[in-house]
Amino acid sequence: RGLQICSMAGLCTCIAWVPRGVAKAQPEVAEPTAEDLEAIKQHMQRPTEEAGTDDDEGDDSGSGNMSEDSSEDGDAAATRARTAAAALAGGKSSGGKRRGGSSSQADGGGPSTGGIEDAMKELDMEHYDSEDEHGGHSVLQRALNGNLEVHPDEDTYITLKEGQSGLSDDESEAELEIGPSDLLILAARNEDDVSCLEVWVYQEAELIGEEEANVYVHHEILLPAFPLAVAWLDCHPFGGAQQRGNLVAISSMDPGIEIWDLDVVDAVEPVQVLGGEDKAAQAESAAQAEEEEEEGPTDRKKKKKAKDKAKKKKPVLRAGSHAGAVLGLSWNAAVRNVLASAGEDKTVKVWDIVTGQVEHTLTHHTGKVQAVAWNPAEPAVLLSGGFDKLAALVDVRVAGGAALARWDLTSDVEALAWCPHLPTTFLVSSEDGVVSCYDARSGTGAAPLWRLHAHERPTCAMSWCPGVQGQGLLATGSTDKVVKLWDVRGNA
Repeated sequence: RGLQICSMAGLCTCIAWVPRGVAKAQPEVAEPTAEDLEAIKQHMQRPTEEAGTDDDEGDDSGSGNMSEDSSEDGDAAATRARTAAAALAGGKSSGGKRRGGSSSQADGGGPSTGGIEDAMKELDMEHYDSEDEHGGHSVLQRALNGNLEVHPDEDTYITLKEGQSGLSDDESEAELEIGPSDLLILAARNEDDVSCLEVWVYQEAELIGEEEANVYVHHEILLPAFPLAVAWLDCHPFGGAQQRGNLVAISSMDPGIEIWDLDVVDAVEPVQVLGGEDKAAQAESAAQAEEEEEEGPTDRKKKKKAKDKAKKKKPVLRAGSHAGAVLGLSWNAAVRNVLASAGEDKTVKVWDIVTGQVEHTLTHHTGKVQAVAWNPAEPAVLLSGGFDKLAALVDVRVAGGAALARWDLTSDVEALAWCPHLPTTFLVSSEDGVVSCYDARSGTGAAPLWRLHAHERPTCAMSWCPGVQGQGLLATGSTDKVVKLWDVRGNA
């Protein structure tokens, strides 16, 4: 049976499965609140205000050039208007005949200005941009004989009336409906500096009674920064550890980790953010900077330097936040309110999703931490790997967070994976394309059980087949644009 191949624009940075049956059959559609709309409005106005401020602080020569350009644009518009008026006057004077005949010439052979002046007066170009007492544009009203507004019921081009979507309520709900046998795939991607998370629906051919499987994007979530890792989880931050949901944690080039509810379509904000920028503290800092600016020097250049200096200040981060990009995530399926993160700042952090606070900060790596993975059998045991060519095992219950065991590798770590059928063994893939299998019980410095030169370029992704029938089946992906399947049952 053939595989369904999906094309995706842009770069796909990470993917994850959503367990079958956890998604709501009918997702909710988010309705923005008045506070959300006001925040969006202020955000949209901010660039305009900043641009205006920058223009005011520009040099006089730039302003002069702008005035000249505006004057030239105005002269060109006036010329076009006079040409249109002349054509209108010529049309009226010729009685519908070809314009440019002898009737348009006055005594002495010169052009007649009376018709042009009358047409310009009728167009009233001096008040073109102004509105009349009724709120409508007078020029357009005269052009349309006063009928500027057309009622939607009388407009032949409007086929849908107010409040109609073109689909019945049943059809609209059917478009969003997720069947009990549907599989969901989360795919984070970036295209033209726009990042988003797409929620794909995969319907197997035999389950829908078709010859081929059906794959389509159900909805997408816009992201503020380049996505680096995703982790599905079922613990809702505001529902407590007992309530099960359908959520995803997303890390990016920003220090914050966003948690989104996958059962809500068109959501504006995540339900929780772990770490990241402290917006309240930044607003307070900005207000303080404005006060200092008002009390400071009045010289325009000095003010501009002070403003540029304020813009270059590092963002204020929440307590316990990563200081840079978050490169890896791992959700603890046994202790459902716990999430681990790997940071560019050489730390591993353990978060409580419900409280939104960091519980442990581990500093056993000397380089950027690329990946983390919780042990499926021992919920307190965490595996981590970084750019210090080191894989380490820690027990978060141990005070200080010191590594229980360490394994030196030949290159920087790219990915980690515990074996689902033998949870005492794990795999480490590295930048040189090698996949190594270790037994966690063997301790620090032990030799790998086996090594596999999977790719010539970095092996950046690995995935075990979780099914019993697929035991020992391993998939590896690389920057060489190749995905390989391996049967490693004889090596374990």
